[in-house]
Amino acid sequence: MTPSSIFQINDEQGFNALALEIFHHQAQACPPYASFLAHLGRPCPRHYQEIPCLPISAFKSHEVYIGSRSPDVLFTSSGTTGSTPSRHAVKDLALYEQSFKTHFSWRYGPPKDWCILALLPSYLEREGSSLIYMVDHLIKASSHPDSNFFLNEHHVLAETLMKLKSRGQKTMLIGVSFALLDFVDQFSMDLPDLVVMETGGMKGRKKELVREDLHALLCQGFNVAQIHSEYGMTELLSQAYSLGAGRFNTPPWMKVLVREVNDPFRMLSAGHSGGLNLVDLANVNSCAFIACDDLGKLHEDGSFEVLGRFDHSDMRGCSLLV
Repeated sequence: MTPSSIFQINDEQGFNALALEIFHHQAQACPPYASFLAHLGRPCPRHYQEIPCLPISAFKSHEVYIGSRSPDVLFTSSGTTGSTPSRHAVKDLALYEQSFKTHFSWRYGPPKDWCILALLPSYLEREGSSLIYMVDHLIKASSHPDSNFFLNEHHVLAETLMKLKSRGQKTMLIGVSFALLDFVDQFSMDLPDLVVMETGGMKGRKKELVREDLHALLCQGFNVAQIHSEYGMTELLSQAYSLGAGRFNTPPWMKVLVREVNDPFRMLSAGHSGGLNLVDLANVNSCAFIACDDLGKLHEDGSFEVLGRFDHSDMRGCSLLV
C-alpha cells in the first residue's frame, strides 16, 4: 500500500480493507500503539469497527510515530494554560496537504474560486498549529490578492469584506469562535453570501456558549443563514466539515464511530450518544485509530454531531464548544 492510495477509497469495502492493512502495520511499527494492544491481548479484528482505538492522551505522553528519520514537522495542540499539549510528529507533510486540499475541494470547490480570509489570532500567536498550516496553504492556493490572515485588524477586515461583496467575489471567513464574536460585537455586517466557518474554541476569552447560541449570534452579526464549522485536531491529518446545523461529514478515508461511555470497546448504533472514535487513514505514519475526548452522536447517513467533551478533558482549541 502507498499512502496516497487512501485517496482512492470509494466504498465501505475499500475502506475496511485499507483500515485492516494499516492496523496490522501500526500494531507492529508504532511502539505506543503496539504496547496498548499488548495490554489488550493483541486482538485480531476482522472489521475496522472492531479495531481498538488508542486513547488520544497518548499523544501527550508518547511519541506516536512510525519511522527512523526525523519528521517533516511537529504539530502541537493549543490547550489551556498549564495543560500538557499534544504532539503529532508528521512524517510526510505532502500527505497532510493532499488530505486537506482534496477534502476542501470536494466540499467547496477549488480554493482558486475563493477569497479566503482568516481570523485566527490565538493560533497565529504560537508555533506548531496544524490549523494555521492548513489555512495558510488554502490562502496561497486561492491566489486572490485579498486572501490573508487578520490578527486584530477588525476595521481592515470589515473594509475588505465590504469591498469583496461589492465585487461579487465568493468569500470565506475562517475564524476561531471568540474572535468571530469579538468582530460582530464591533461590526454589524450584511453579508448573506459570505461563508463563515468557525473552528471552535473560546480559549477562556469569553463565556462558554452552546453551539446553537454561538451560531445564532454569528448568523445575526453577519446576516447569514448558516454558520459552517471545521472539525479537526492536532492528532489528525483529516478534517470534517459542517455546512450548517452542526452536522459534520468526513472524507471517504475517515470514519467516526460512537463508543459506550462506560465500555470503550462497545460501539453504539446511529442515534445514540457516546464518546467519539476517529479512524483517520491519513494517519498512516502515526496511529489511525484514536479514541478522542469528545462526546457525539452518529446519524444514519454517516454524518455526526459533537455534543461536548468528557468532564476530565482539557479544553482544546479545535474542539467545538460544550
